Amino acid sequence: MNIEIAEQVDVARPAAQVWTVVADYAGDPRWRAGVAAMDPAPAGPVRPGQTTDERMRFAGRAYRNAGVVGSVGPGRTFTWRTTDGVDAAGSRTVTDAGPDRCTVRLELRVRPHGVERVLAPVLRVLLRRGLRGDLARLRALVESGVEVG
Repeated sequence: MNIEIAEQVDVARPAAQVWTVVADYAGDPRWRAGVAAMDPAPAGPVRPGQTTDERMRFAGRAYRNAGVVGSVGPGRTFTWRTTDGVDAAGSRTVTDAGPDRCTVRLELRVRPHGVERVLAPVLRVLLRRGLRGDLARLRALVESGVEVG
């Protein structure tokens, strides 16, 4: 059983500006709740094969996840998956919605194991709430006018 969630938000900033934040894993702790550290290798914007070392807290538990960027598509989109830790995959996409507007979409697929399978309905609610909160923090960050690049 997979938990699949997609959430999106409109942002009052150009897509290129927002992409610099969304596509830089090192900045994830600035807008993703619970992420204490995210270390991409090599550093810099996402690229196929880039790996990540994420340390986070979710639902009162500490997690350490290793990940890899799968593809970086035309436009402003990329896919990722974990290689160790939580069994998850997803994507991030920034789409133009006008000269000074864009839409950010986050997709997440988690495959619960063991007792987590029984808790999947609750886990789904918590993950959806988390994505919505992350998108709200991302929008506030990039719309604040603070230098984000």
